[in-house]
Amino acid sequence: MDRKNFFALSSAGLIGSIFSQYTSPSDDSPPSADKRYQDGRSPWPICLDTATIRPASLKEKVAIADEAGFDAIEPWDGELEEFEKNGGDLKELGQEIKDRGLFVPSVIGLWNALPPTRSEWEKSLKGTRRRMRMAADIGSNHIQTIPNTVGEDYDLGWVADRYYDIIEIGINDYNVKPALVFVKFFPLKTLGEATAVALNANHPEARVIPDTYHMHISKGGFEGLSMLNGNAIAIFQFADAPNAPSIDQLEDKHRVFPGDGVLPLPDILKDLKQTGFSGCVSLELYNPKYWDQDLQQVAETGLRKTLNVIEEAGV
Repeated sequence: MDRKNFFALSSAGLIGSIFSQYTSPSDDSPPSADKRYQDGRSPWPICLDTATIRPASLKEKVAIADEAGFDAIEPWDGELEEFEKNGGDLKELGQEIKDRGLFVPSVIGLWNALPPTRSEWEKSLKGTRRRMRMAADIGSNHIQTIPNTVGEDYDLGWVADRYYDIIEIGINDYNVKPALVFVKFFPLKTLGEATAVALNANHPEARVIPDTYHMHISKGGFEGLSMLNGNAIAIFQFADAPNAPSIDQLEDKHRVFPGDGVLPLPDILKDLKQTGFSGCVSLELYNPKYWDQDLQQVAETGLRKTLNVIEEAGV
C-alpha cells in the first residue's frame, strides 16, 4: 500500500474491495467483506482486550474469553512476561488459544519504542525485541507500538523513520507487524497524528489502531475515520465514555460498556464498515468497578453490549 492508497473516501467506490491482513488460525485465506461473525451478528470478529478483566490470570482470561463467546483475545506484554516468569510456555498457550477456536490479533505493546534520540532508541531495542518475541510466541499478528516516549515536541520525520525500522524488525525477525497507537495522555494524542506518522513511515505494512475512547478524550473527533482505507487499520479498540466527569477529566478508568455512555458508537461503526475494515473490534475497558464484579459475567456483558451496538448500527 503506497501513500495515495492509504486514504480512501467511502464514495470512491473502493468499499468491499480492500481487506485487512488478518487471518484466523483456522482459516489461512484473507477474510471476505461478506464474512460474518457471532452467528451472523457482526461483520468483524470480536476480541477481548484482557485489561477488561484484569484481575484474572492469563490462562483464566483465555478461558473466560472462550466461554463468553469471543472470537479473539488481546493480551498485554506484562502478563506474557509474568506468565513466562512463572514457568509458562507462551507457544503452548498460543496453541491452547487456537485449540479453543480463538486467535490473537494484537498484543499490547511496545512501550518506550520510539524515544527521541539514536542512543535511546538503540537502548530500547532490547525491550522491543523481547516484546516482539513474546507476541510471536503466542501467535499474534500485530503488536501495538506505543508512543509514550516520543517527547512533547517530537520530530515527525524521526518518529516515522524509527517506526519504519520497527516494522522491518518485527516482520523480518519475528513475523509480527507493529501497528501504531495514539493516547491522549502521551504526546502523540490523536488519530490524525498517528496517521501522519504511519503515512510518513512510507512502509506497505504501516498501520494505525483507532480507539473510540481516545478519539473522544483527545478531542481529535470521529470524522477522520471515514477518510481512512480499512487496510490502514490493524485493529479497532472499542469502548464508550460516560457523560461525567467532564471530557478534560476523563481517564481510562472511566471507560464503560458500549452503549452505556454518550459516544455515537453506531455512527462510528457505520463509518468503520464503509472503510472496508475487516479486522477485529476489540472491547477495551480499564474500569476498576468491573474488576470487582464476576469477571465471566463482565466478559459476557461486554460482548452482548458490543453486539447490540453493532446491530443498532445496521452493518
